[in-house]
Amino acid sequence: MKIAMFGIKGVPVPAGVENVVEEIGSRLVQRGHQVTVYVRPHYTPPSLKEYKGMKLVHLPSIPTKHLDAITHSFLACLAALASDADIIHIHAIGNSIFAGLPRLFGKKTVVQSHGLDWQRAKWGRLAKLYLRMTDYTSIYFPNATTVVSQKTQHYYQDKFHRPVVFIPNGVSPVQKVAPSEILQYGLQGNDYLFFAARLVPEKGCHYLIEAYQKLGQTDKKLVIAGDGVFGDAYAERLKRYASDRILFLGFVQGRLLEELLSNAYVYVLPSEIEGLSVGLLEAMSYGNCVLVSNIEENLEAIGSAGLSFQSTSSADLATALGVLTKENTVVEQYRSQAQQAVLEMYNWDQVTDQYEALYLALTLPPPSRPE
Repeated sequence: MKIAMFGIKGVPVPAGVENVVEEIGSRLVQRGHQVTVYVRPHYTPPSLKEYKGMKLVHLPSIPTKHLDAITHSFLACLAALASDADIIHIHAIGNSIFAGLPRLFGKKTVVQSHGLDWQRAKWGRLAKLYLRMTDYTSIYFPNATTVVSQKTQHYYQDKFHRPVVFIPNGVSPVQKVAPSEILQYGLQGNDYLFFAARLVPEKGCHYLIEAYQKLGQTDKKLVIAGDGVFGDAYAERLKRYASDRILFLGFVQGRLLEELLSNAYVYVLPSEIEGLSVGLLEAMSYGNCVLVSNIEENLEAIGSAGLSFQSTSSADLATALGVLTKENTVVEQYRSQAQQAVLEMYNWDQVTDQYEALYLALTLPPPSRPE
């Protein structure tokens, strides 16, 4: 099959949706399929034409907060329509408005929802109104709609009474690595609490900073990996708390990210909104004790292999952190559970199996009826 994907910043980019495309797309290539990914030149260097077997096509956009994604997706839709792709896989519900046009020309389209984007705090009133409208286009425009969490599946099916396919995100087996690059930040290993996500309000980093400050004396530093976009004021406000105890490392990837995940004391995700966090699953795959807000999507991800606190409550988070920083045996208990549990529940090879089967079901002709 020939598969076109758009609706992301680019690859390789250290972010959730982009990681999904990298993991699924590269595996589809290994299985003999042709995968084309439409990327933005300010995220993926124009000199990079191929990555892990996937063909990268660079298209321009209007690089502002509200127009970057939508203008790039519009051009990507036209390019995919003009290509010989059998399947057009569109990421994020905001781009689902482009799923209907290819169908008019006989192209099969799949929209993948990574969460209910209209809930995100970064959008203004008009943007949220538009994203609420795309709930409908996500269901009615494509040939198939997929979601990464059971909560989102229930939301769509209860609202529209139409089938929606649940295909979660995944992880790959990993090997922990010893401290090396993190030493330059004064980190030795097992001596820091770790947060890794975009610095946007719904990820809840402000709750974590507030909770950390409530801890008082502790031998654990707070390490924050992530940043905002377009000079976002929220991210800049958070960075004012930077100190020798609260470290802001910006976006990290490669060996440094591997070390941070391998040697954290506790991984914390205080988010208010999620689809199914790839970062959380990855942290568990490294055998981390994970502490998450008790929203349904996070609880779905960790099962019984992690700990939770009351969402949006920095006081409850501080209490949980206080216990964990004093009870190493509890941390070790959950570390031993996390890796095994996440590899059993979420696996990129199985995720790719499901997408490959869905694509085939859409492209193969229906069986002929006996005369």
